[in-house]
Amino acid sequence: MKFSANLGFLWNDLALPEAIHAAHAAGFDAVELHWPYDVPAADVKAALEATGLPVLGLNTRRGDVAGGENGLSALPDRADDARAAIDEALAYARAIGASNLHVMAGFATGQVALDAFVDALSYACKQAALLGITILIEPLNSYDAPGYFLSTTTQATQIIAQVAMPNLKLMFDCYHVQLMEGDLTHKLQALQPQIGHIQFASVPDRGTPDHGEVNFDHVFGVIRDMGYDAPLGAEYKPQFPTDGTLEWLHRIKATR
Repeated sequence: MKFSANLGFLWNDLALPEAIHAAHAAGFDAVELHWPYDVPAADVKAALEATGLPVLGLNTRRGDVAGGENGLSALPDRADDARAAIDEALAYARAIGASNLHVMAGFATGQVALDAFVDALSYACKQAALLGITILIEPLNSYDAPGYFLSTTTQATQIIAQVAMPNLKLMFDCYHVQLMEGDLTHKLQALQPQIGHIQFASVPDRGTPDHGEVNFDHVFGVIRDMGYDAPLGAEYKPQFPTDGTLEWLHRIKATR
């Protein structure tokens, strides 16, 4: 199996180009980012080229984080800002060669929020198609992100069907899905045609995938048997410096 280091959490004590080199040295097959916009894209691209690692994706900006925002695209009164965030993210993704963009919905509810999100996603998909980029949407659990517009895979697949663009896919984060819905392996199998990326972390503490209520050895085996061969995103929160949390990765790589 192949794995991607999510550098929003892993090695986040390092400058982003250094974190890319650290992920390569640790044996990851790819990297993914959260909000890299304060780092010049040329610096990120240079590190990616030096290591040969592909970059799987990044997120649109959250908006006014200090004011409590966590995405803009489902906020009816922030439509222009949402499009600006999409344009910025697509430009950055193109500059570094990212294959996916996660469009963040934000804290909202109701039909007007759904309409705003669908409009923003339709715009994002049309612009991304010109660049060969896939747009992702990700349900977030209501424990960590109470009030986030998108919280279940059912809701996500309904939105994907409504937007009806071939480059709109589901980001299936096992951590969020387990907390909200459970039944991970059946959901992975059923939703495989809609899935654009898979992430994981232990449940309930969002740590390394070697403890907690989910047997990730089993889950990874199911994903492998599905024929899914893209890198899986390690988006966990290290309790120690990242290099000291990678026993799970070394064990899997030693047996593959």
